Amino acid sequence: MPHHHYTLPDVQLFIELVLAGRTPLRCAGRVPEIVSRVCGVSLGTPHWTTGRLWLLRLGLYKLTRPKAIADDWAWLIDHSVQAGTTKCLLVLGIRLSELPAVGEPLRHEDLEPILLLPVESSTKETVCEQLEAATATTGVPRMILDDHGADLHGGVKLFQQQHPETIEVYDVTHKAARLLKRRLERDPRWSEFARQAGQARRLVKQTELACLAPPPIGDKARFMNLDRLVRWGEETLRILERPSAELLQHLSAERLDAKLGWLHEFRADLREWSQYMAVIETTLEFVRGEGLTPQSGAALRDMLDALALEPPARTLAIELAAFVRDEAAQAQPGERLPGSTEALESCFGKFKALEQHQSHSGFTSLILSLAALVSRTTADVFAQAFTTIRTSDVRHWSQTLLGPSVQSLRKLAYHTG
Repeated sequence: MPHHHYTLPDVQLFIELVLAGRTPLRCAGRVPEIVSRVCGVSLGTPHWTTGRLWLLRLGLYKLTRPKAIADDWAWLIDHSVQAGTTKCLLVLGIRLSELPAVGEPLRHEDLEPILLLPVESSTKETVCEQLEAATATTGVPRMILDDHGADLHGGVKLFQQQHPETIEVYDVTHKAARLLKRRLERDPRWSEFARQAGQARRLVKQTELACLAPPPIGDKARFMNLDRLVRWGEETLRILERPSAELLQHLSAERLDAKLGWLHEFRADLREWSQYMAVIETTLEFVRGEGLTPQSGAALRDMLDALALEPPARTLAIELAAFVRDEAAQAQPGERLPGSTEALESCFGKFKALEQHQSHSGFTSLILSLAALVSRTTADVFAQAFTTIRTSDVRHWSQTLLGPSVQSLRKLAYHTG
């Protein structure tokens, strides 16, 4: 590239290792060096900090490049939080006319970064102001999709007072998780099951039974975590009842029963919880692929009716079908709306993996990588990004919008002079 020590393919390789290969930054800086040495080819070998700046310049370019002003934008919004008081509002967008084909879920490359704005405190008024600022980029959106967090939902309601043409859609994943949580929190059997699973994990992880250890639930016991735990319970119960000969070569049936035999008393409960999970997964798969149309409620109800469900799970199915029907009723004839923020949520997951332990220091300029993670990254995008965005632009953006990180304040506090 002009005025650069490295070629455009050098830059592309590093960025693709990070974005597509999910390679940590430090490792991405070593890969070209190793390939050059082992394969005898000549590749640029940038230091990982150089590659980090490339990633941030790409993110800033994607974030600030002009977007089409149109009335069919769908915004997916959520907050990212880390150590300290700063919250970051991320707004990703896609035009309804550019949604993936029916049956295909939203992917990162389908979404365009609209707004990435760190703030020290967030209220509904703050969120409304941020959304209003985002209209300068795309125009007033047709819809906003969110998880109904208090400040987000309140901010959207204030925004709608000024822009009644915008509808709000409640993310189906968070709704399903809330319905499931309400049931399980009232169920003493679930509390006991989770307690015994946690105890079993501690008891077997240093033994020959470690291969049968239950998965951790984690602090945020969302649907996928609970689904894994219920599936583990059902599958391990089958192993207890009929262990394979191959497995018994490595451990005894007596040890199996001594450590995990408590699962027998949860047979009926596991069947009920598994049906909950089946209802939720069917609903999520439907909304991910089909989106929301005026016909969605009836179509989902037919799918859920086909499941062999006992009364507790049947009640959950009725509630979720009614929820999808009501949200989908906001779609106009012939219109299809996205109903899940999972593509946005997974961006946060990739960002945290990229940060590694840096997340303990609060937000830094690396937050710009959130914008780099989405939309299509073609050779032309690379060329435009590195001819229009300079390192000084990244530095100015960071200094303007980000305060000192937790780590920098820690150094200041413990500096002995």
